[in-house]
Amino acid sequence: MRLDERDRAFATRLVLGTTGALGLLDSLIDARLRKGKLEPKVRDALRMATYELLFLSTPNSIAVSQGVELAHLASSRSAGLANAVLRRISLEEVPRRLEALERVEREEPSGDDLCLVSGYPSWLLSRIEKDRGASVALALALSSLDPAPVYVAANEARISADEAYDLLEEAGLRPRKAEAQGAFVLDSPAGLSSCGLVQDVRVVVADLSAQRVAQLTTPSADARVLEVGQGRATKTVLLCKDALRAGAHISLVGMDVEGFKVELARDRMLRAGLVEHVRCVQCDARLLGMPERVPEEARGEFDLVFVDAPCSGTGTLRRHPEIAWGLTEDGLEELVCLQQEILKASAMRVAKGGVLAYATCSVLSAENEGVVRSFLKSEAGSAFTLLSDTFQSFPQRKGPDGHFCARLMRSC
Repeated sequence: MRLDERDRAFATRLVLGTTGALGLLDSLIDARLRKGKLEPKVRDALRMATYELLFLSTPNSIAVSQGVELAHLASSRSAGLANAVLRRISLEEVPRRLEALERVEREEPSGDDLCLVSGYPSWLLSRIEKDRGASVALALALSSLDPAPVYVAANEARISADEAYDLLEEAGLRPRKAEAQGAFVLDSPAGLSSCGLVQDVRVVVADLSAQRVAQLTTPSADARVLEVGQGRATKTVLLCKDALRAGAHISLVGMDVEGFKVELARDRMLRAGLVEHVRCVQCDARLLGMPERVPEEARGEFDLVFVDAPCSGTGTLRRHPEIAWGLTEDGLEELVCLQQEILKASAMRVAKGGVLAYATCSVLSAENEGVVRSFLKSEAGSAFTLLSDTFQSFPQRKGPDGHFCARLMRSC
């Protein structure tokens, strides 16, 4: 059965939201179970119904009824249990969350209000508040209430920004110019995947803050560039199209540790019209300090080494809800160690007078300023100076995600 546009949007919101609030939903469900374990499919049914009760505008009676029916389909013996659990949640937790939401909207949250409003773990929200202040934690929690805005950029290796606007308009996507060169936000993005503009890379989907990072780091003169952590090559397209618009010739080597991502990137470069400018190779960035162990293309020195580091992704929680309850404090410490190792190795490929750019999609200072400070204090960082245009954005309701970028110049 093919869902219409409205039903697809609702199903997507339900699945993503349930995933992002998983731990909170489980705690509310488990608090109302007398004994025993739930069958996995029954638990999933209760999770989705609880999310719908708490976070969506579905009337309580309908959400409970649908949840009971879904649980019954999973296990015919579970209908009574599902009904009891969901009715208690509707009577006890829905009012509690509405009260929390009112306090958060007034910017007067207390206790676990941010957790109840966003569905995110308390420890993570507390960490963000400690790092960045209460206003940032509040904005991040509120940003979870709405679907993330859809931003795109014109691939100016193929079409101009004006041509991209016209094509987006013709596709019924209702583009509006955003605050970056060649960037648009789509007011009706549902038809984006079927219009063909993304598939043939005439436009690229990228958060506005990610586009700003690319524009900050793009060389304005001819340059040899190494991109560490190329992934599916979104930033590659952004870097190349910005350089070409500035009249610079860019020769970019993109590397990733995952072979399947390298193949995806190569295919995307072909469709993007960038094969003359980009070569994609598989390599573990931690080996960059040992030239004999990296592909020939990644050897030598580069005018720009752009490190798109593996990170917690805490600036993109509403787009990647699996992060929220999958991240742990121990896991965060391991990430920071990996980031430091990659940055130090990547620094060895920067030419004198060249730039080392370090970027994440995290809002946590340990992964951002902390990694940069640690690098500058190390032997590998002794030849570098931090430039003054460090960028940090935070998630905003109906606005861009959280991204970070620092640029360091090699002086000797």
